[in-house]
Amino acid sequence: MSEADWAGLEGALRLLHFEPGAVILSPAQPEAEGLYVVFRGEVRLEQDGQAVAWLEPGEAFGYPSLLGQQPPSLTVRAEGEAACLLLAKEAFHRLLERPSFALFFSARLAERLRLFQPSALSLPDLGQPAGEAAEAAVWLEEGASVAQAARRMRERGVSALLLQTPEGLAILTDRDLRNRVLAEELSPSTPALRVASAPAKTLPAASPLYEALAYLEQQGIHHLPLTEGSQVVGLLTDRLFLRRWLQTPLGLLRSLEQGDLGSLQDYRERLHAIVRQMLAAGFAVPAITRQVSLLNDALTRSLLRRFEARLGPPPCPYAWLALGSEGRTEQALLTDQDNALVFQNSSARPYFVALAQDVLEGLLEAGFPPCPGGFMADRWCYALSEWAARFQQWLEKPEGERLLEAQVFLDFRSIAGGLSPEPLHGYLRQASKNRAFLTALAHSALAFTPPLGFLGRIHWEAGQINLKKGGLAAIVALARVYGLEAGSLARPTPERLRAAAEARLLPKEEAEDLSEAFLFLSHLRLKHQLAALGRGQLPSNRVAQEALSPREQQMLRQVFWRIRQAQQALAARFRLQTL
Repeated sequence: MSEADWAGLEGALRLLHFEPGAVILSPAQPEAEGLYVVFRGEVRLEQDGQAVAWLEPGEAFGYPSLLGQQPPSLTVRAEGEAACLLLAKEAFHRLLERPSFALFFSARLAERLRLFQPSALSLPDLGQPAGEAAEAAVWLEEGASVAQAARRMRERGVSALLLQTPEGLAILTDRDLRNRVLAEELSPSTPALRVASAPAKTLPAASPLYEALAYLEQQGIHHLPLTEGSQVVGLLTDRLFLRRWLQTPLGLLRSLEQGDLGSLQDYRERLHAIVRQMLAAGFAVPAITRQVSLLNDALTRSLLRRFEARLGPPPCPYAWLALGSEGRTEQALLTDQDNALVFQNSSARPYFVALAQDVLEGLLEAGFPPCPGGFMADRWCYALSEWAARFQQWLEKPEGERLLEAQVFLDFRSIAGGLSPEPLHGYLRQASKNRAFLTALAHSALAFTPPLGFLGRIHWEAGQINLKKGGLAAIVALARVYGLEAGSLARPTPERLRAAAEARLLPKEEAEDLSEAFLFLSHLRLKHQLAALGRGQLPSNRVAQEALSPREQQMLRQVFWRIRQAQQALAARFRLQTL
């Protein structure tokens, strides 16, 4: 708000003082008098006589009543001596005309989290088919003039036109008009075909996007027609933001796919530099983690090709599996290795154990430390039939070590090899109907308790908080249970939550709240991890209270409360007691 806005509130703000236990709002009264903001002390929110939350200085209440024009749904009581600022109802409604003010005071946590986080740029998936990122092609008649071509570009808002000629495909770009028509002072009636480029360079639409972008760079062109057979199905444009922001990941990806590993010791630093640049540029965390997964996958495939050449061709089809956060495509900075290997014939085990050992050494050299829990492909290296037996054991007796193993492998994602993991997907579908297994998973999910104390305050351990233990890991575990019950094969946490909402296992609002909470925590953790790296420290999941702004602490508190509520709902669904 500007100084003029504050000046306009003169006379609309009052400071109210309350004795300990005083009722400030009650469902027995009509609509709230205005917007309350805790100024000093604390207030307690109660439902049916039970405390459900505590608010500290800077936090607001009363707005759901104002927005709904109805009595308050909760009782608000002073915890001790407290003081609150009261903004008159009329002034509150005037401020609601401002979109940002209205959005912040939405009753939805998801919307408040979206507003709190910086606007994030999206980034196309470099591994998707290029055709999915292409624009529709705009055509020009063969006999058209350059003046007609310029008008067509203006009308359709494009920078390139395609022409079909007896000799093949031709392309005319806005650069051609500038360099070959205006600069040469040609007549507007000049045939467009005379200044077009022919034959136009093309690629199949099924080509990976990173390959198509690399081809654009290699050829020094900015527009690339994409084909299916002999038909043009789209036009890929090298837009400025692609050239600017994809240059570094694209170069690294291309070198990995071509087998040019260079110095593996540089991989970690190069990857972290890409993550730092993307976060600073405003890219959303999911966009960053997708690119990181794409690069890590390419590194693994390159290592596999290198060591297959040394050991000889694989004796049977296989699949290399990524597990954990890498399996969910949610890894931003390099963490412990979590992987496994499945192959078709049990007699081929010696070959694949040797292959796994070599690849793990390469990943270690690239900056991936070993998994403390031992979830690595040299140990978890089995034939498909043996994997099937293990999945069956996990489903039949989900307890102890078996349950821990099941949770790790439920996030598996195949990243290399020609063996289809479809038979293992069949066990995931079985799990969606196995109530005992789902109940065991739900019970395990409740172990990730949000760090909230008795009075609803954040519990700081030595002035720090672990964003993963009671935050990110809790949401991941909740999403895993609900996603599996919904029968979804999705791995990313937000996709699992969305699938659960579509299956009506979760209210849509709760799924969105948890998804946005996950993104908020992910962004906060990554920001502080990169700051630690910049100071020459090892990144961790812990963040100091002094490093968080008051608003960040308030949002954290709301996020942890939402997680606790979601865990209580999960416990009720599976008839479990919350921890």
